[in-house]
Amino acid sequence: MKVGTDGVLLGAWAPIIQQPYSILDIGTGTGIIALMLAQRSNAAQIDALEIDEKTYEQATNNFENSPWNDRLFCFHAGLDEFMEEPEDEYDLIVSNPPFYAEDYKTNDDQRDLARFQDALPFEDLIEAADLLLSENGIFAVIIPFKEEERFLTIANEFELYPMQITRVKGTPSSEIKRSLLALSRIQIENYPIYELIIEIGRHDYTSEYIALTKEFYLKM
Repeated sequence: MKVGTDGVLLGAWAPIIQQPYSILDIGTGTGIIALMLAQRSNAAQIDALEIDEKTYEQATNNFENSPWNDRLFCFHAGLDEFMEEPEDEYDLIVSNPPFYAEDYKTNDDQRDLARFQDALPFEDLIEAADLLLSENGIFAVIIPFKEEERFLTIANEFELYPMQITRVKGTPSSEIKRSLLALSRIQIENYPIYELIIEIGRHDYTSEYIALTKEFYLKM
């Protein structure tokens, strides 16, 4: 699986203002978000979780060949299995969850597992975050904008509240496609809501997107 824009956005955007000691990436895929957070932070413990065996092996290989291999570890397990015996709380939990809720599926079982919502329902993800998040921790995700209200409603039931939202558009004229959400246990009345536009035209990136992601591209 190639590196996707969603993963890059979340890895660059996830708040590290509280200088997290421990980070968990749920559904790490190739490990891109965990690797970006290793580059951005001084977190001593960065754990990642991946259920698919081949993808887990790729993430592990990427971790081992990175400059931060002493801080990165990938578990080959599903979220339910990982939660059976939780060992740690985390100061930052991140996830780029599978979120395609459409009824149809492809003939590629591995891609289906990675991309369809029944592999990781929002309810399960939020419940896990509630269980595993430290008292002052932050839970950061990227989801489709059309799912934002439902996600926040479920999070509210677990007393996880938005502290910052950034809504992402591909171009100035396109619809909002993604929501970057940062949640915590503290209820904030007037939390900031931002808008991020990725491109003015094809490969003509906005200054805001360049500022957010330039530390992670060889050419930007």
